[in-house]
Amino acid sequence: MTVIVTDDKTTGTGAGTGADPEVLVVPVTRAYRFELVKLVSQWRIRLLVLACWTAPGLFVAAVSQQSTLPTDTLFGRWMHATGWAGPLVVLGFAGSWALPLLTSVVAGDVFAAEDRLGTWRHLLVAVRSARRIFAAKALASLTVVLLLVAGLLGSSTVGGLLAVGDQPLVGLDGHLLTSSDALRNVLLAWACALAPTLALAAIGLLGSVVLRRSPMGLLLPALVAVAMQLAQMLPLPVALRLALPGYAFIAWHGLFTGPAHSRELLISVAVSLVWVVVVTALAHQLFVRRDFTNATDDGIGRRVLAVAVLPPVGLLALAFGAVAVATPSLGSGITQDKVQRSVATAFAHLYRLQTEQLHRPAVTEAQLRVTAACDRSDGQADPEGPGNDWRCVVSWHLPGAAAPGTAVYQLDVTSDGRIEADGDGPKDVNGYFLVRTPTGDAPNPLWQFDGDVELVPTSQNG
Repeated sequence: MTVIVTDDKTTGTGAGTGADPEVLVVPVTRAYRFELVKLVSQWRIRLLVLACWTAPGLFVAAVSQQSTLPTDTLFGRWMHATGWAGPLVVLGFAGSWALPLLTSVVAGDVFAAEDRLGTWRHLLVAVRSARRIFAAKALASLTVVLLLVAGLLGSSTVGGLLAVGDQPLVGLDGHLLTSSDALRNVLLAWACALAPTLALAAIGLLGSVVLRRSPMGLLLPALVAVAMQLAQMLPLPVALRLALPGYAFIAWHGLFTGPAHSRELLISVAVSLVWVVVVTALAHQLFVRRDFTNATDDGIGRRVLAVAVLPPVGLLALAFGAVAVATPSLGSGITQDKVQRSVATAFAHLYRLQTEQLHRPAVTEAQLRVTAACDRSDGQADPEGPGNDWRCVVSWHLPGAAAPGTAVYQLDVTSDGRIEADGDGPKDVNGYFLVRTPTGDAPNPLWQFDGDVELVPTSQNG
């Protein structure tokens, strides 16, 4: 029997028979339930759901009880201090590795599985519409991806709060976020990370449609994520960084500064959502135009690959041009003035925190008048751009003191604007990881701290 699929109906012709009468198509909701049951009945999907809803919480609880912390991970140094650091540490790891792999397993195989099993004919006869099949599979994949993301967020949050407690969170500029503010920002950060996750899922759908039986369709989202990570390590223009569909995995950092670096975050989320719409629409068009009557067609050909590759490349170029026009950001976005301002702001906030630890008289940022003088390679290199050769001398004033205080920091400024500051003396300020308080030794907030450079400034003078 030959199966012919039209926009909203399927007709069948058999040997020795006339055309079958037209029949009603299956509703999308029924096809969606069927596809969702097919997905969650797979042992690997069930295993992923179990892992996402348990492993992050156990990991956060275990690390929070260790004597050493992942200080090289954003918010890792605060996992002893508050339970809200846990879900942010998990989000940083998930954006780099977990979410790309999850979208590969779920979305990268949803169409290819039918090709390997040879079940397209039965599915088309049952549903009678290629468009409804695509919608059902895409929605089922989206549901499973959302379930996995919710598990990562919920498990890591519960694990952190049970292990450490509901204390305020220190932001990237050193200011304290109350428990309610921390909860809101953690939820916003994970919500923003959904946009690039869905972009990778759309790429997975496209790969599954185009590559069919090939295992490359299953690996495509993960490979794209690795390529984007490598690109973020290069000295790319800011506009090109923001044009990549995965930059929102990084841009959520701006939520934890005061004021928030919202412009960069909004642009990256909008770009990711545009990628979701365009790539999903491309996958849909390629799927509904497929010739299902040719069982030997594996879908891999020059024309198919060109049709699938050229639009995303064009979208990247278009997004780069649009961001470059909207925000004049063709450089690295990292300048001497921005680094100095970020270091001075973080130091002022954390100095007050250290003052409170030591039960010294309270001071304000206005009284401290903190300034930072930063350069690169002892003045031998231009003070701009990423690098681990930044050095800052921080100065501040205490009420009643005749001379200002000074402290030295060695900086590692990454391409995405993250600052890792390592104290280099004096010992009683930032030269040791503990401070002696009236109640015993406590972690020194000025020993090492993180900062964030606003690559795309919200203000005109930023």
